[in-house]
Amino acid sequence: MMPEAELWSRLSHQLGADYAATWASNLVISALGERTVVEALAAGIGCKTIWREICAVLELPESER
Repeated sequence: MMPEAELWSRLSHQLGADYAATWASNLVISALGERTVVEALAAGIGCKTIWREICAVLELPESER
């Protein structure tokens, strides 16, 4: 289980703290049921699942996942 704080930390590391919040609020990810990261969290989707989908969208290398 991944804590929400870790999800935000990882996302901030990848995108920068300011842009991470904007990206998470605006980018709809189809694999999360056509939800943004913020909406997925509110819907109760697990952080680990959300992070996997973020990695796919950002095409992060395995070493960053």
